[in-house]
Amino acid sequence: MNPTKEAALLMSSLSIFQGIRNRSVPKAYYELLCSVNKPVFEFTTAWGRLFALLSERGYANNLAGCITETALFDENAFSRAAAAGEEKHLPTQVISAIRRDLSAIRRISLLSPETILNDYTYRDELGTVAGSLPRWGTGTPVREFLHEDEIIDTLSDFYRRSGCGMFARYRAFIWRNKSIEPVVHPDSIDISTLKSYEVPRQLVLDNTLAFLHGVQSNNCLLYGDRGTGKSSTIKAILNTYYTEGLRMVELPKDRLGDFPLLVEKIAEVPLKFIIFIDDLSFPSEDKSYAQLKAVLEGGLAVRPDNALIYATSNRRHIIRESFSDREGDDLHRNDSIQEALSLSDRFGLSVCFTKPDKQQYMDIVMALAKEKQLPISIEELTTGAEAYAISRGGRSPRCARQYIASVEAQFRLQHQSH
Repeated sequence: MNPTKEAALLMSSLSIFQGIRNRSVPKAYYELLCSVNKPVFEFTTAWGRLFALLSERGYANNLAGCITETALFDENAFSRAAAAGEEKHLPTQVISAIRRDLSAIRRISLLSPETILNDYTYRDELGTVAGSLPRWGTGTPVREFLHEDEIIDTLSDFYRRSGCGMFARYRAFIWRNKSIEPVVHPDSIDISTLKSYEVPRQLVLDNTLAFLHGVQSNNCLLYGDRGTGKSSTIKAILNTYYTEGLRMVELPKDRLGDFPLLVEKIAEVPLKFIIFIDDLSFPSEDKSYAQLKAVLEGGLAVRPDNALIYATSNRRHIIRESFSDREGDDLHRNDSIQEALSLSDRFGLSVCFTKPDKQQYMDIVMALAKEKQLPISIEELTTGAEAYAISRGGRSPRCARQYIASVEAQFRLQHQSH
């Protein structure tokens, strides 16, 4: 049996890791392996499809890396057990199947395009086309697959640290259509780029670190003026600590009723989750805030130990209230008002981000300009930043970032023109 047929047979007989055959590149690779006895048009079509997929994903020079990385992030009986630290309790038959699968995947991934081409039954019919077919690079397996005799132990360690499946591959998620979907390209903001607001930001950081270390921590409400960095702080915290097992799921406000279903899906995942609710506010007539109150405290669906709720709002008291709400014939209107105002009190930690004064705003502008190494005078920066803030309706860190971005763009364009 030639190496290509053997590779096709090995791939077809995967058991624990058979799910990788449903992923695009391994599926196309398997179809190519199976086409070595098929008519020339089927073979060349399969060849072209595989190369196109590898090119789209940036693996045209590293087939082994692509195949083994797909296996690394596969969710199966082994990866789930290892993530929970229970892989040693798997039956010996399952352990044998895992070892066999991993060895087969590593071996399959290292097959060269020349080997496949030489094993093609009707190579003579390819004629000059054989020489012009694009060749991918075999490359090297991912680090966890480098040493065959250590693969199981290395993978077990990886799953314990990073979780399995999509939770190992991605850090940010969104709740959509009653399921957790990954955010492929999350906001990459770094906490070092956030200027000023060190005191409130440190409160959130300390709470998050306590959460990661298994110490008592609180649901957190970040409230205050628009553009002051509330959402950016939460996103930056994720980017800082995702390597320590932190993940984030954004829950849209209108899906608060799905909270029990969401926590059910993450409760057994051996990672820490921030459930992020952005721009939280309710009109007084909207009684859905009662769902959030139940989520925070008092509901039957308790928040699991591996999850915290971080919410942002432009208001300290999340329910919008007018003077007319205090009038009328409601005999218990004081109770109603207190019920509305009590929602924010359900958060164990409330952190305020207020609009900066002129000096704080200028400090942020100067810090950003220094970071960007913009060759512009302090006087020019000060005048321009204040004028920009007036045009934007007020000072804020967001306004400062936008102003510096416009200055940097002008400088780069002028520099290029010269």
